[in-house]
Amino acid sequence: MINAVLKIVFLAFLASANPAFASVVKMSNSGICHPPQSSWYDRTKTFQQFDSVKECLASDGRLPKGMARPSVNDRRVIKSSDSESYSRSAFGHGWDDADGDCQDSRAEALIQMSSTPVRFATDRRCRVVTGRWISPFSGNVIQNASEADIDHVVPLKWAWDRGANHWSDANRERFANDPVNLLPVEASLNRSTITIKNIPNDRVSE
Repeated sequence: MINAVLKIVFLAFLASANPAFASVVKMSNSGICHPPQSSWYDRTKTFQQFDSVKECLASDGRLPKGMARPSVNDRRVIKSSDSESYSRSAFGHGWDDADGDCQDSRAEALIQMSSTPVRFATDRRCRVVTGRWISPFSGNVIQNASEADIDHVVPLKWAWDRGANHWSDANRERFANDPVNLLPVEASLNRSTITIKNIPNDRVSE
């Protein structure tokens, strides 16, 4: 269920950020498989969705004229190269304050998700120090902001491997700071979960 939600959120953002670089392969009503490189990709509005060209072709689809069929080896090389070149800094450096109100995207996520009014460190109302958040990992109540990490619902590394490596720097930074993709979580469990699952640490704590 969680994986399905992540995929929906990611594909929705991907389509709004840059449809040309979506990872979805579109099979048109005439049976033509249009990967993102196809000149007809954006113009194909009615289609059956596939995760790869291979899957589309296996369902009796065919490539547009003049487009070579990718080899399995080629796809593996590209994926390996993209994965190795991933860096958290490709999605910006830390949390952004896009509207310039001194509350960065971390603070805004804490404010939005708190079930009680938050308390700030100073009268400037920039840094959140207390509130009330429910950890999705354990169900525990978090009241001290320093004990909360802001996690990405769709991990940045996961997004990178599925097309974000082709986005502009601005789109990647917007994705990393999108409030729809941010969730306060219990810092101690979040970090131990990363270790257990061997997921790259693209979480940023306070």
